[in-house]
Amino acid sequence: MPTVSVKWQKELFPAVEIDTSQPPYVFKCQLYDLTGVPPERQKIMVKGGLLKDDADWLTLGVKEGQKLMMMGTADEIVKAPEKGPVFVEDLPEEEQVVNVGHTAGLFNLGNTCYMNSTIQCLHSVPELKSALIKYPQSGRSNDLDQSSHLLTVATRDLFNELDRNVKPVAPMQFWMVLRKKYPQFGQLHNGSFMQQDAEECWTQILYTLSQSLRSRSSSEDPDTVKALFGVELVSRVHCEESGEESSETESVYALKCHISHEVNHLHEGLRHGLKSELEKASPSLGRSAIYLKDSRINGLPRFLTIQFVRFFWKRESNQKAKILRKVDYPLELDVFDLCSDDLKKILEAPRQILRDEEGRKLGLKTGLKTSEKSSGSMDTDIKMPDVEGSSNGDGESSKAISQEGVLHDKEMHLSGVYDLVAVLTHKGRSADSGHYVAWVKQESGKWIQYDDDNPIPQREEDITKLSGGGDWHMAYICMYKARVVPM
Repeated sequence: MPTVSVKWQKELFPAVEIDTSQPPYVFKCQLYDLTGVPPERQKIMVKGGLLKDDADWLTLGVKEGQKLMMMGTADEIVKAPEKGPVFVEDLPEEEQVVNVGHTAGLFNLGNTCYMNSTIQCLHSVPELKSALIKYPQSGRSNDLDQSSHLLTVATRDLFNELDRNVKPVAPMQFWMVLRKKYPQFGQLHNGSFMQQDAEECWTQILYTLSQSLRSRSSSEDPDTVKALFGVELVSRVHCEESGEESSETESVYALKCHISHEVNHLHEGLRHGLKSELEKASPSLGRSAIYLKDSRINGLPRFLTIQFVRFFWKRESNQKAKILRKVDYPLELDVFDLCSDDLKKILEAPRQILRDEEGRKLGLKTGLKTSEKSSGSMDTDIKMPDVEGSSNGDGESSKAISQEGVLHDKEMHLSGVYDLVAVLTHKGRSADSGHYVAWVKQESGKWIQYDDDNPIPQREEDITKLSGGGDWHMAYICMYKARVVPM
């Protein structure tokens, strides 16, 4: 990689490395970190004129030690303060969130919106951030490969950087490590990095973290990612032709919402996704036969991820084509009727507490006359607990764990009711083209649209309008957070 010097105004940056395997836009992101001049305002003089974002370094003939001239103004010119300056990055993290209302966006490094939107959704899970903070910089376990260790460290560092910064972050280190671990994300077309499938990126990152964040202590939950995102399924597999029947159990990190002409709502798509048909060898028939697989949820996670199966392989065009059909999804999702009978029994008591609380809320709304004292205590009673607890994955209870990792006395029980906290959308006709965006609910309750480096506030009522039916952004992945009840 050639090293150049860059002159900007009265400053000279003597040793700036250029990675010629990446587009010039990445180089501009490096200069943004040094100067504060956003890439779109940078004018860099090279052979043949101004440096373009998608130019080919090889044709530019940049040499070792060459001096480049850059023009452009930084983000803002700040007037001299009456008091000593206090920089945003010097404030505690809590104050940054209060002042700005959201964390930083991510620069697009060349068709990396699929990665940016995935990171923004996963970054919104406090328990995942807490687990990553505890992950050691070195001293990986013997059964973990080096590339998985480096990707976990890069994820942790990127999450921390998003929390520390208000201005957009260039995720270059994470992107480099992701491509090394999963080379498919480094595919090139005409010298540029190709768009990729966000669901594939989401799945691969979670798989890696599930391996690296396994606890080495037998007294703790051995699999943090499974506790947070794992869905336990129990299935009845039946062959009508032979009468054979068996049961299977499996753990998945997302439920599938299958889309057909019969599906208009998420709940209908989930029902379709829990039923499937497979062909396998039949011992009694001595040949292949068709089996029907009917699954039920037997263990719920703290965060329920749902993928809308919008893409299918189209042979004529040799690409993943998209199903544009509108499928509505709610802000509040109840999966009780998708659960096994055993899990339903476990959920009954927490659900009764939720119903009682809703009843008290309705009582207050209709103007029940109570004394000032009893009214105050009722307000305390009906307030939903906002505890960052973790499920143990079997639908029963788990000790509530705060973001600091301190155990609370009360056990938190899952109810089967979930609230929408993140949506990853896709705009376009193919999974490997178009544009991905993340829509994330903040701790304040406000929604932010993360369109790469541009965070935009949104109204909650507009979030459920991303349901499809045209060429606008439509939900591809939804993430719901469990309502938990202290018992």
